[in-house]
Amino acid sequence: MSPAEIDTLLALLPPIPSEPLRARIRDLVGSNNGNKLVVLDDDPTGTQTVYDIPVLTQWDTATLAAELCTDLACFYILTNSRSLPPDGTIALHRELARNLNEAATLTGRSVTLISRSDSTLRGHFPLETDVLTAECGPFDATFILPYFEAGGRVTIDDVHYVVENGTYTPAADTPFAKDAVFGYQSSNLREWVSEKTNGRVPAAEVHSISLATLRGPVDSIVVAVLELPTGTYTIVNAQNRRDVEAFALATIEAERRDKRYIYRSAAGFVSARLGLEPRPLWLPPDNRETATAGGLVVVGSHVPKSSAQLAHLLANCDIESFELDVSVLLAEPRQELIGHCVSHVNQWLASGRNAVVYTSRSVVTGESPYQTLAIGNAVSRALVETVQQLETVPRFLIAKGGITSSDVATDGLGVKRAMVLGQILPGVSAWEIGAETRFPGMPYVVFPGNVGSEDSLAAALHAFNPPVET
Repeated sequence: MSPAEIDTLLALLPPIPSEPLRARIRDLVGSNNGNKLVVLDDDPTGTQTVYDIPVLTQWDTATLAAELCTDLACFYILTNSRSLPPDGTIALHRELARNLNEAATLTGRSVTLISRSDSTLRGHFPLETDVLTAECGPFDATFILPYFEAGGRVTIDDVHYVVENGTYTPAADTPFAKDAVFGYQSSNLREWVSEKTNGRVPAAEVHSISLATLRGPVDSIVVAVLELPTGTYTIVNAQNRRDVEAFALATIEAERRDKRYIYRSAAGFVSARLGLEPRPLWLPPDNRETATAGGLVVVGSHVPKSSAQLAHLLANCDIESFELDVSVLLAEPRQELIGHCVSHVNQWLASGRNAVVYTSRSVVTGESPYQTLAIGNAVSRALVETVQQLETVPRFLIAKGGITSSDVATDGLGVKRAMVLGQILPGVSAWEIGAETRFPGMPYVVFPGNVGSEDSLAAALHAFNPPVET
């Protein structure tokens, strides 16, 4: 859209109410004894708006029951399902849902489900919500809410935009929509639902909650939610965090009237649903004197933003680097290249140098979307093997990319339960990893591929290496 068209669009929006809602939300969440918000995250980047919340990488019934019994209002389950083909996603969600149902029965707790997916609408939709509905439903509505402030994702008049440097670009016109596996053609989310359901749900049958409704009285929003036809897909417009908070409050009120909903959302809805107050950015402890090793950055994401951030890092930071050639990683034998990489990284880290390991920037695709996915997984596996073979404990580890950060956490580090410390940059989470991991207590930064400006990856590195005061 042209700047003039955007100015006209924004000028017509109703004003944002000044009434604060977070305290009301927290009061309702706190009084809703026995209910737990459970976020099923298709990659670990969904923790990018929360803090002091655990992330699980396993979902056996005993683990889920133990987590349901804590005093915390929410927990994440890292499914990494975006890296799976459809049959794997179905099997995973069916197992997880059944274990969660069993755990809820054993503990006497109820569960509200958020299916958190990539904020640019890439993921197994409607497959995942279909399986969850079959196993955990029925639900009175499926809400679709891709708003994410730090990523510039907003929805106005049912059209989803990516906002960067003040420019509003319809989501389907961005590089994210060209994803080889999860691409899409529709920026209008009603049409996107129809596209993704292959016409099973016509666009005309998709409902929406407008900004005019969300910026009106909360009681009116509750009525609008309650009056939705049973089983409908419903788009939630949002241009501001306050819009999402108003929707969150209304749905909690509706749930208190025995309604049950499932949410397909980006990261922004989770913090709103919990009434979390914004926190200052998390500052890493300066432990350079006691932990003499260098830190490690691992970059697997190859979206244009990640490549630009990597290029800036290499050009502007004092850091050693090793490129893993994708063509070699897809051939056999490849262990010589990985071993060569590990040898260099161990030496650099042991000498106190920071290092970055990254995959070559060329995009290799297969003959089908899921062959392309398998290629991506094979490349990610090389980064995992690199981390697994490290002998020097890094002072910190920054993983760039959703699938990369998930695989490194689960398989490379052996994370079973982590705690989200907060955000080191807007939209970029820091985790504290547990005693079960290879490097207990090491700060682990989950850096999404599509978040930040050109210098953000360098800024994350700088946060661990501030100037030494003299």
